[in-house]
Amino acid sequence: MRRFNIALLAVLTLSTALSTAPAQAHDRTPPLGLANCTATACHFDVPPGTYDVTVRLGGESAASTAITGETRRSLLPETATAAGRTVTRSFTVNVRTPEGEPTGLDGTPGLDLALGGTAPALADIRVTPAHHARQIILIGDSTVCDQPGDPYSGWGQQLPQFLRKGVSVANYADSGESTVTYLENPLLWGTVEPLIHPGDLVLVQLAHNDKQTDEATYRANLETLVAGIRDRGGRPVLVTPIVRRWFNADGTLDNDIALLVNGLGVDLPGVIRSVAATEGVTLIDLTAQTKALVESLGVEGSKALYLYNEKKDNTHTSAHGATVYAGLVRDALVARHLLPEDRVRVG
Repeated sequence: MRRFNIALLAVLTLSTALSTAPAQAHDRTPPLGLANCTATACHFDVPPGTYDVTVRLGGESAASTAITGETRRSLLPETATAAGRTVTRSFTVNVRTPEGEPTGLDGTPGLDLALGGTAPALADIRVTPAHHARQIILIGDSTVCDQPGDPYSGWGQQLPQFLRKGVSVANYADSGESTVTYLENPLLWGTVEPLIHPGDLVLVQLAHNDKQTDEATYRANLETLVAGIRDRGGRPVLVTPIVRRWFNADGTLDNDIALLVNGLGVDLPGVIRSVAATEGVTLIDLTAQTKALVESLGVEGSKALYLYNEKKDNTHTSAHGATVYAGLVRDALVARHLLPEDRVRVG
């Protein structure tokens, strides 16, 4: 972190700065507020669950604050405040173990938040259990998951910053998974399926690793996921995969590598579209949208969306690219009336 508005924190007293839900009379646990924070981070010793976080940002000097949490999830976009002014923002966060990829490390127990931005200033914070939050569950691969290490980022890792209080993202995407392995692994579908509640949105983007899955199996696997989500009362949303940044000589992406036609000649996005139509499932055609965007930016301009400059990687996205693609998902959810506009951040 570059700098932090320490002066503001110094003048706040615990009696006026800490905003929390009322504690039980027999509960001597310290309130969940500024006492749980340092100059650059906050830690709240809470059990797995869903929590509302309300922050007041700003102070005596001009500031600009962003908040990430758990495994590098973007929870609040960078927010500028003028000198002598504060603003209040709220978001809802999912706390789980493992805190990132389902087959990864457990991470740190509780809720961890990091304060970033060009000049972060936290004036107040309140953490309370979220009793009526709507849940978005993500099923996917490395292009979606909460990536543990910089510079990698999945679009699901960036999606929470576009959502206001009342909607949480439970990202159960996992690196290297296909429809076959996701269904087979008890840490994946076997864990996710019981967590689906009536009304939950469940977004499924699995294709990148179905490199040798035949069409009949791929179709059946998607149908199994759709049926399982519906059996739990959830609302399935099939998402075609983001394109690989693999240009033809004429500057288009009309080739099997870019458009995820697998080694057996199966047009994976095409099968997803077909299943969505046959099963009456909402479709987000992220393949078509990312193809159009990458082609419009061209060979050079599109490099920043992926990790080409850092890793010569044309499949995985940078934090910038993941944020742009998460914005496409946000827009699609609103356009299809799956999320009310008042629960979405615009811009």
